Amino acid sequence: MDHSMTTTTFELPGYKIVKQFGVVRGITVRSRSVFGTIGGSLQTLFGGNITLFTQLCEKSREEAFEMMVDHAEQSGANAVVGVRYDATELMNGVTEVLCYGTAVSVSRV
Repeated sequence: MDHSMTTTTFELPGYKIVKQFGVVRGITVRSRSVFGTIGGSLQTLFGGNITLFTQLCEKSREEAFEMMVDHAEQSGANAVVGVRYDATELMNGVTEVLCYGTAVSVSRV
């Protein structure tokens, strides 16, 4: 599925939803490595963007998003609307990232 066929809104301009397949999701659980934790802690001393944690978050969101898209394709969808992210800390240093939306089939208007 082309990533341009995913949106946080509930419609795609120029397309009509012809069928809904229900909620699809991608879930990943990540932990920080000891080195990442030490490196991130050192970066906090200087302030600003903590790049080690930013990269971990971006990788987690990307992985969850790709899993959601795969789930949608397996459902027969060619688009996903209402895309959202959620994150939950399961234990210290371990975070679940969830990406979800509604799988739909769309056709050009």
